[in-house]
Amino acid sequence: MKKLLYSLALLAVACAPKTESSVETDVRSATDSLLLHPEEMKYLKNIKQLTFGGNNAEAYWSFNDSLLVFQSDFAGWGNECDQMFYLNWREDDLKNNTPQRLSTGLGRTTCSYFLPGDQTIVYASTHLVDPACPPVPERRADGKYVWPIYDSFDIFTADLNGNILSQLTKEPGYDAEATVSPKGDRIVFTSMRTGDLELFTMNIDGTDVKQITSDLGYDGGAFFSPDGSKLVWRASRPQTPEEIKEYKELLKEGLVKPTDMELYVANADGTDIQKITSLGKANWAPFFHPSGEKLIFASNHQTERGFPFNLFMINLDGTGLTRITHDGTFDAFPVFSNDGKYLVFASNRNNGGTRDTNLFVAEWIGD
Repeated sequence: MKKLLYSLALLAVACAPKTESSVETDVRSATDSLLLHPEEMKYLKNIKQLTFGGNNAEAYWSFNDSLLVFQSDFAGWGNECDQMFYLNWREDDLKNNTPQRLSTGLGRTTCSYFLPGDQTIVYASTHLVDPACPPVPERRADGKYVWPIYDSFDIFTADLNGNILSQLTKEPGYDAEATVSPKGDRIVFTSMRTGDLELFTMNIDGTDVKQITSDLGYDGGAFFSPDGSKLVWRASRPQTPEEIKEYKELLKEGLVKPTDMELYVANADGTDIQKITSLGKANWAPFFHPSGEKLIFASNHQTERGFPFNLFMINLDGTGLTRITHDGTFDAFPVFSNDGKYLVFASNRNNGGTRDTNLFVAEWIGD
């Protein structure tokens, strides 16, 4: 019925009298009808698939929006686990060519981000402790879905030829999930240095480290607002004695359970922390809308079995929840370009029935 109503609405617009003041040109690519669901066309157009195999995610824009840096485990590029790559998203053909790798090819990497000037990146890697890929957690007998928190992760900077320039963290334990303020002055990251997974900020040279969060639970995946004044992140907050015990026991094993997370916003110095969502299940991968007044994020809160994940938008006061994508698989890691014109995200759509997760860029036409 929704598709029928949507088609009738398009027909009504098509049959309306056309005047110079009312005609709006909506040029779409031929792939829109193949890669976008009708309900998504209120927000996205001219979608382009960037990768075509393996698991590709966490794509982040250069400051001038011409490049994307991302992580991939695609075996066709010689990977045994996640490594860092970059591409010119308008010109490069990753269906037929291998992009430039920026990480060493050793260990496992995560969460790369461009630094000011677009000639260097920051990312986390385990290669100093072991050149091999760290083991992936085995399926647990208790059935819990968990993420590994490798204590061998540290944060590095590298140039676009993959040469490591500096090591920004040297504390024992997990240091990763680094992203950079649009102002170009600070980095926010997650660390286990206090015994819990907390947010910290530092200068882009690794100095002036400041703790942002202190409540028990996993604080991670943080991003700055467009003006650099605020932070948004995902967090778990175990409350009952049973939840607290479970969280602490998993953390001792280097694991977290990401199935119960909500979104939080605070000033960039950690003051005025506000819980934005109370939706239940997993709400994560938040990113600020270009206005700085809304958030886009991934969530499975509308599902009964925990799947699929789709993209949603919400106001900073927790109102106006709006669904953006309507795919039946997995949409996550949405990131707006710095000019606000494009959205990059990771999705299982159009993967031929495999488990591949690929990257897509589309023009943003929503509010």
